[in-house]
Formats: sequence, C-alpha cells, structure tokens
Amino acid sequence: MCNSIVKSSQLMSATSSVPVPYFPITDEVHAILAIVRRGCEELLIEDEFVQKLARSAQTGKPLRVKLGLDPTAPDIHIGHTVVLNKMRQLQDLGHTVIFLIGDFTSLIGDPSGRNQTRPPLTREQIEVNAKTYLAQAALVLDCKKTEIRYNSEWLMPLGADGVIGLASRYTVARMLEREDFTKRFQGRVPISIHEFLYPLIQGYDSVALQSDLEVGGTDQKFNLLMGRELQRQHGQEPQCILTMPLLEGLDGVDKMSKSKNNYIGISDKPSEIFGKLMSISDTLMWRYIKLLSFRSLDEITDCQRQVQAGYNPRTLKALFAQEIVARFHSQADARRALEDFNLRARGGVPEYITEIELGGAPLPIKQLLKQAGLVPSTSEALRNVEQYGVKIDGTIIIDKELKLESGVYVVQVGKRRFARVTLRA
Repeated sequence: MCNSIVKSSQLMSATSSVPVPYFPITDEVHAILAIVRRGCEELLIEDEFVQKLARSAQTGKPLRVKLGLDPTAPDIHIGHTVVLNKMRQLQDLGHTVIFLIGDFTSLIGDPSGRNQTRPPLTREQIEVNAKTYLAQAALVLDCKKTEIRYNSEWLMPLGADGVIGLASRYTVARMLEREDFTKRFQGRVPISIHEFLYPLIQGYDSVALQSDLEVGGTDQKFNLLMGRELQRQHGQEPQCILTMPLLEGLDGVDKMSKSKNNYIGISDKPSEIFGKLMSISDTLMWRYIKLLSFRSLDEITDCQRQVQAGYNPRTLKALFAQEIVARFHSQADARRALEDFNLRARGGVPEYITEIELGGAPLPIKQLLKQAGLVPSTSEALRNVEQYGVKIDGTIIIDKELKLESGVYVVQVGKRRFARVTLRA
C-alpha cells in the first residue's frame, strides 16, 4: 500500500533507480515464466522480470502486479478479460494483484489510439460505471485476494504544485513520440494539453502503488513505459511491463468495442454470448480460443490438427462457446445455450425468452420492435423488415406498415433476438 503522496518537492529531487541484486534462476522460476508468457505480446524487460520472480521465490515476498482500467463504459466485454485472465494467473501463482479503478484518469480520458479528444465523463457516470466494473471483474479475479484501489486516492491530494512538478518530468518532443499524438499533430488534428497529462498521471499510479509489474493491452505500451520511467526517477526499482494482444471484435477487423457494436459483454445472457461466439469466422475462432480459452497450448494445437484433418470446426467452436458461457454463468446455462442455439438453427424458439407486456394496440411493427427492446430505433426496425429479418410466430414479416392487434406474439429479430410480447389495447 502507498502510505504517502509524492508532492512536487519530492518530484524535483528524485534520483536514479535502485540496483537489483542477482538471484539464482530455478526450474520453478522457469515454469512460472512460461505461464506468464503464454499469450502475451511483449514482456519488458524479461531479464529484469526473471530476477523479480527469482527474488520473490527466494524471499517469499509476492510481486505487486497492477492493472488499471478506466470505467468509461458501464460494462466489461470479453476483450477486457484477456488481461484479467492474465492477472488471475498471476494471482493463482501467489502474487498480489492490484485492480486499479481509474476514477481520476477517467476525468481526463485516455487518448491512446484516438484520432480526436475523448469527451470527459462526469463524476456520477464514473461512479456508476466503477461499481459494475468491480462486480464483473469479480467473475474473473478472486476479489478476496485482490487489492482494489482508486487513483483519486493519491491524485486528488497531489494538487496543482504536484501536477506541475510531474509535468516537468517529460518533454513535448518525447510525448510526440507516441504514434497517435504524432499522427494527430502531423494531420493538424487538435491535441488538448490535458491529454499530455494522461500518460504522466497513469505512470504516476505505478509510483504510488510501487508496482513490480504492470499488465495492459498493446495500445497502452507508451503509458506503461511512462510508469517505468517515473519509478526510476523516484528512486524505485522500475516495473516490468507485460502487454497482451487486443482482441478483435465479432467483425474480425476492429478491436472489440462497445462503441463499434462488435463486442460480447460478460454480463450478456448465456444464449447471447453463445450465439455471438458461434457467429465468428472459423479463422477468427483460433484467435479467440488462444486468447480466452483455459485449455493448454498442446490441446489447442491438437484441435488445430484435427480440423486440418477434416474435423468440423463448428463442433469445436460450440465447445469453446460453452466454456466461455460456463465461466461467466454456469455449466447448466452453457448446456441450455447450446440446446437453444441448435433449436434456433432448426427454426425453433428457445425455451427461455424475454417476456414483455406492451400497450397501445393496434401497434405498428416498428414501434413494437423498439419498445420490446429488440432494436435500438424504429429506423433499425424498418431496416430489419426490409431485409426479411423479422418473424412473428415463425412467419417472416414483409409489410413495414403492419399494425398488430391485442394478443400474444413470439417476435424474432435476426437469429438471436427473441421476445414473447403480450400486446394490450
């Protein structure tokens, strides 16, 4: 735990990093390193990290492993679990995992990978999102063994003088080495001054938490290196950095993102998670399995051989989808999701669908679909009708002007969205 806040006077007097003594590398350390390296993009600096592991093994003192997430949206998707799974592995190896909620940094907005300034969130939005983040992270991490921190603990007391001292630690030229900043600067796209503060402030989190290892996505590399640099300037042993690949969304093109609507939320319904996973391509399937499955690498390699020999990849994809549903719900939910998927594939209706009561009959089809929550807008409703993607009681609807009288209807949009609607006058 961090017992004090480094103010500007301390920032100005920080010196070089603490030298790391040599510890023998045992077979146990090599085995742990193999687990840590699985699926990672980069491990910087590996020799230093091996020494940290060796020291931990010899002294019995666990490493402090940090993951920071800004609660910029209300839900965590399975793309986030790539780094969360790595944190759980490190936790199971006996190290101290720090789940850092960036409630202060969210007020700035992470510019990583952005081609424009990110709109800041209100304090109220951040607090609501942070609560759901913690609840959903608990589906992956052992929260009884997790150190949960908020970076407003040390950043709010830092004050204006502390921020000015922190800003003196880095130059504009070095900041423009970031690829996204460079592109924006060369393209004459505005960069706000507060965006330059984001990497510094995120890096300062590592100083405050005395982090040994920080885990993040590949898009966070610059920020993670900043933490290492600031620790060195504060006389701390610099953290090592482990970056994990960014998971592509369902389209297989852009990274998974709620704003791009190509995501799978870990709090989604079991049938929704299952159906979305079954929709990914047979090629993208391997990427998902390697990054998300808990199967051994040998098992995955054997599965690839079987598919090359003629085994149906759909069967393997269904097994993987069941694994993920069971992780965030239960084995029983995974079995039901498989049964529902097979039933829908045969043109049937799932056993468990949303029950909704609506008034206003006779109600236009576009209003019924929107009010039932099956589409986000009436224009989207009409688009689905035009594309023959709407069924009522199993019959495809082609009349965009259709009005439904009072009654009970099983309404389907696309392959996965169902509702049993009771419509009243």
